[in-house]
Amino acid sequence: MQKPLENQAVLWRLRVAIDAPLAVNFDYLAPADATPDDVGLRVVVPFGTGRRVGVILAVLPLSDPDGALDAPDAAQLKPAESILRDLPPMPADWISLCLFAASYYQAAPGEALLQAIPTGLRKPDPVKRRKLTPAKAADAAELPNDARPLLTAGQSRVLDDLLPRLNGYSANLLFGITGSGKTEVYLRLIEAALDQGKQVLLLVPEINLTPLLESRVAKRFPNVPVVSLHSEVTEAARARHFVAALTGDAKIVIGTRLAVFTPMPALGLIIVDEEHDPAYKQLEGMRYHARDLAVWRAHQLGVPVVLGSATPSPESWANVQSGRYKRLDLPERAHADAVLPDITLLDTRRMTLEEGLSPQLLDELAQGLAAKEQSLLFINRRGYAPVLTCTACGWVSNCRRCAAHRVVHSLDRTLRCHHCGDTSPIPRQCPDCGNADLRPLGRGTQRIEEALRQHFPQARILRVDRDVATTRKQWEALEAQIRSQDVDILVGTQMLAKGHDFPALTRVGVVGADAGLFAADWRAPERLFAQLMQVAGRAGRAEKPGRVIVQTEHPEHPLYQCLLRHDTPAFLDLELTERQRAGFPPYAAQAIVRAEAKQIDNVLEFLQRIRTLVPQEQHPDVFIYDPVPMRMVRLAGRERAQLLLESPSRIALQNFLNQWLPMISAGRGMTRGHAPGGVRWGVEVDPLEC
Repeated sequence: MQKPLENQAVLWRLRVAIDAPLAVNFDYLAPADATPDDVGLRVVVPFGTGRRVGVILAVLPLSDPDGALDAPDAAQLKPAESILRDLPPMPADWISLCLFAASYYQAAPGEALLQAIPTGLRKPDPVKRRKLTPAKAADAAELPNDARPLLTAGQSRVLDDLLPRLNGYSANLLFGITGSGKTEVYLRLIEAALDQGKQVLLLVPEINLTPLLESRVAKRFPNVPVVSLHSEVTEAARARHFVAALTGDAKIVIGTRLAVFTPMPALGLIIVDEEHDPAYKQLEGMRYHARDLAVWRAHQLGVPVVLGSATPSPESWANVQSGRYKRLDLPERAHADAVLPDITLLDTRRMTLEEGLSPQLLDELAQGLAAKEQSLLFINRRGYAPVLTCTACGWVSNCRRCAAHRVVHSLDRTLRCHHCGDTSPIPRQCPDCGNADLRPLGRGTQRIEEALRQHFPQARILRVDRDVATTRKQWEALEAQIRSQDVDILVGTQMLAKGHDFPALTRVGVVGADAGLFAADWRAPERLFAQLMQVAGRAGRAEKPGRVIVQTEHPEHPLYQCLLRHDTPAFLDLELTERQRAGFPPYAAQAIVRAEAKQIDNVLEFLQRIRTLVPQEQHPDVFIYDPVPMRMVRLAGRERAQLLLESPSRIALQNFLNQWLPMISAGRGMTRGHAPGGVRWGVEVDPLEC
């Protein structure tokens, strides 16, 4: 530790990052106890009419006789209040990661740095924290080597390849079919990293995937401190876990997308499970992609990153083809007697369906009941029905605040918007004409559950969706019920489609999948294929063979034909060929400016005005499309539109944004994110939805 700086009030200043809607850092007069070693510490500073916590990025001379530094007049600077020394400084690599994310995703530096720090550590007055205790399973005992699962030939090949490369950077796509034992590969890699005294970061896309994974990690490493970082961890616990990772006390960090920013001084391995999942994309504030940042962080630190998936994203598949990632395959299931399920495409064009269910599908469920095996009916739409309509005048249950329908929920007899939350009771008669004959159109999980109870009154039926599993504890209770085989038929959404291993589940039926074939979003086929492959993979993961029936009116579609053959590489190659022809990512770089206001004319006028700020000839490689209303033009009472930017060069697009966005913010009456006319705007780089 260096000595405090002399002549402090005259000679030295702190450059501080603060979470403010400005793409700048702020200078303050340094306190008397400041030293050059204080870079990375938190500091309390006055800001506006209040106090805020920032992160020290540099300790700089207040004046510069040679004029080489951008040094302000001391009279213009406010003094920093105090430097918080209750924690070690944030590591330099962590600061570099946050600043890179801010630069690439066009956010303010302070936003990137401070959003990564838990709320409890962003308060000006530090709170006392309890000491971390290792997370242990209740009956955990470290497994001896001979008690661990036997490796398949594929797992052995993958580990023989990866283990010798733990001491340097490599990006690896672990392409393993569903049930192939990717988690066991993760555990063996974690063990090797821990043996070298390193920390491990394990990212998962959703909270409901963490309990089982945490349990397996804790049982495998009962004496190793393991911490979780996700939105259901309390703020106090989140602060403790963050500090434990920062100090190196926590050796394994399991978390969702924000955990990619966890400071870990001895980080030696990064694992991204279900790397294809769109949940890794942050959709508010700084709109980063955790998977891509994980790869950048691994490269920055010179450590390996493993991206695992049974249905890799086209972007990762393209990186394999270009040689940036190494592909590692797990082609067989981990259970010795398990094979991939048999898939049947059931053409429903000439069938009479009962509540959307074909006689063949109902017969398959009956066979499962007779054999005392579990079945899953998958429909990715919660609620009772997507819309309520009047048979006389055509009234439909539109949301009062969004350009969307309110969904019928039968259990509490409400109409509910799944976008803004607007809720009202189901009317007894049509609000427009008074007709009492109101009918629900379409089907959701509640309606399918009701139909199954009528067909199979003796069956134990469990519905699993966001309406019944809103918290981690609720999900854990449902999962325990499924594993104890107290359930005969599951009805569920995508919550059940990935990451779960239910040995007694042998049959899967899919209802209503065709909508994804014709969606306006060009990424919809990719998501549909991944969803169907994942949900099909829930069947037959143990000794009993699995059966999957997909109801469709388009069985000849190439997507379904690839699904029928379990041919993920063929689908990805087809998808990439189409994207290359269309000039879509990953063969082009995109950014979107989205804006919203109470009046759509104000939004379109703003977007049209900023579109012409930079002459096109200055950036010939960047094309700016005309402003258009978004697919859901009204959300929560505000009208929305967007401006799409595209370039074959990622560098060219970034150069344009670096010139263009400051010009927007410098406009009359505008600040970052706000414009005249009540317009709010923001930019998203590498958008997942266009």
